[in-house]
Amino acid sequence: MNVSRLRAHFLPDLLAGLTTSFALVPECIAFALVAHLNPLMGLYGAIFICTITALLGGRPGMVSGAAGSMAVVIVALVVQHGVSYLLATVLLSGLLMVLFGVLRLGALVRMVPHPVMLGFVNGLAIIIGLAQLEHFKRGGQWLEGSALALMAGLVVVTMAIVYVLPRITRSVPPALVAILGVGLMTHLLGLPAHTLGDMAHIAGGLPSFSLPAVPWTMQTLHIIAPYAVLMALVGLLETLLTQNLTDEITQTQGDSNRECVALGVANVASGLAGGMGGCAMIGQTMINLDSGGRGRLSGVVAGLMILMFVLFLSPLIERIPLAALVGVMLVVAIETFAWGSLKQVNKVPLQDVMVIAAVTVVTVLTDLATAVLCGIVIAALSFAWQHARELRAEQALEADGSKRYRVHGTLFFASVTAFLQRFDTATDPARVTLDCQHLSFVDHSAIEALKTLKTRYAKAGKALRVINVSPRCSLLLNRAGLALGD
Repeated sequence: MNVSRLRAHFLPDLLAGLTTSFALVPECIAFALVAHLNPLMGLYGAIFICTITALLGGRPGMVSGAAGSMAVVIVALVVQHGVSYLLATVLLSGLLMVLFGVLRLGALVRMVPHPVMLGFVNGLAIIIGLAQLEHFKRGGQWLEGSALALMAGLVVVTMAIVYVLPRITRSVPPALVAILGVGLMTHLLGLPAHTLGDMAHIAGGLPSFSLPAVPWTMQTLHIIAPYAVLMALVGLLETLLTQNLTDEITQTQGDSNRECVALGVANVASGLAGGMGGCAMIGQTMINLDSGGRGRLSGVVAGLMILMFVLFLSPLIERIPLAALVGVMLVVAIETFAWGSLKQVNKVPLQDVMVIAAVTVVTVLTDLATAVLCGIVIAALSFAWQHARELRAEQALEADGSKRYRVHGTLFFASVTAFLQRFDTATDPARVTLDCQHLSFVDHSAIEALKTLKTRYAKAGKALRVINVSPRCSLLLNRAGLALGD
C-alpha cells in the first residue's frame, strides 16, 4: 500500500518538479536580463516564489516564479531609479497582493468571461513561442549556416521526444527525458551547441535578507506606488487566470484567496532576499501538469532544485543545450494555445470572437492587465447592448378606459431610451398603469427613467400607477424616494 502511494503521488511530483526546474532557469534568467537585472535576481525570485506558493498557496500543481509579465512592468523603474527601488516595489506589491487575498477579492476572477480566458491563453502561448526565437540569435544577429542547422535540429529532436515518448511509456516525464537525452547526446558527440552557460552563469551563494536600501519617505512611496500597483494587478490577474486553467485541467477547485495571500507573502520574501517579483507562469505550470505534477511537492522540488543549481550544480546545469529547453517550451506554446477557439469562429456570437482576438493581440502587444481589462470592457458593452435590445412592452386598453403597459426585460443604463420610447404620453388616456411583473430595475439610470416617465405623465395631467414591483426593486425605488401607486 505504501509502495503504491509512493508511486502514485511522491514519484510523479518529484520528477515533475525536477523537470519544471530545468524549464524555470532559462526563463527566469531571460526575464531578469529583460529587466536589466543580475540573472541571480531572477533565480532568487524563482526560488522563493515557487517554493512558498507551492507550500502555502491554494492551487497545488501550479508553478509560480519570476514571470516575464512582471519584468516588463519594472524596466523603466530599474533604469531610472535602480535595483533598490525595484526591491522596495516588490515588497509593496507583495503587501497589496496579501491585502487583496485577505479582503477575499480573488473571487472577482469569476467575472472574467470565457472568451477573455481564451484570449489570455492564446496570447501567452504566442508570447512563449516568440520568446524562444531569441535563442536563435547570437549577439543580436540571427544564426546562419551550420549553427542554425544544429540549433534547429536539436530543437526538432527535443520536440519529437516530447511527442513520441508518451506513446511508448508514461512512467517518466517526456520533457525531462528530452532535456537530459539531448544534453547527453550533445556531450557524447561533442556537438558545438550553445548551452545555458552561454546565456549566463548561475553560480551563487545563499541569498541574504535585508530591507531595500532606499529612503523610507513619502517621496519613495510616490515613486514606487504606481509600479507596485501595476505589478500586483498583473501578477494577480495572471495567477488567477492560470489557476482557472489549472482547475479545468485537473478537474479540481483551488482557493483563489489563499493563492493571492501566498503569492503576496512570496513576493515580500523575494524582495527581502534580493529577488525579482513574480507570479504564476503558465508555461512552467503546463510542463508540471503534463509531467504528472499534481501536489504541492512538485512546486517545492522545483524551487529547491533551483537553489541547488545556484549553490552546487551550476557546472552541470550550465552544460544543458539551450535547444533542448527551447524545444520543450515550443511544445508548451503549441499545447497551451487553445486551437479549439479557431473552430468556434462560425459557431459563437461575433462579439465573443472579437473579444478572443482583441485579448490575444493586446496581450502580445502590451501587457496582460491591459488585455484583460479591454476584454472585459468589450464583453460588458456587448452584453449590455444585447440585453438592452431584449426590452419589450405590451399595451392593452382596460374595460374602465385606462391603459396598461406590461414591460418585459431589464431596465438599466443601456435600455433607458428604449423604455421611455415605449410610452405615448400625448395620446394615452388619463389613467395609465405600468405593470412591472416582468421588469427589473437595476441601477440609478432605471430609477431616473421611472422618475422621468412619472413627470411626463404628470405634466400631461395624467396619472401613472406602478404595480407588481418585486420586493428587491421596491426597496431600490423606495430608497431613492420614489413613491409607487398601488
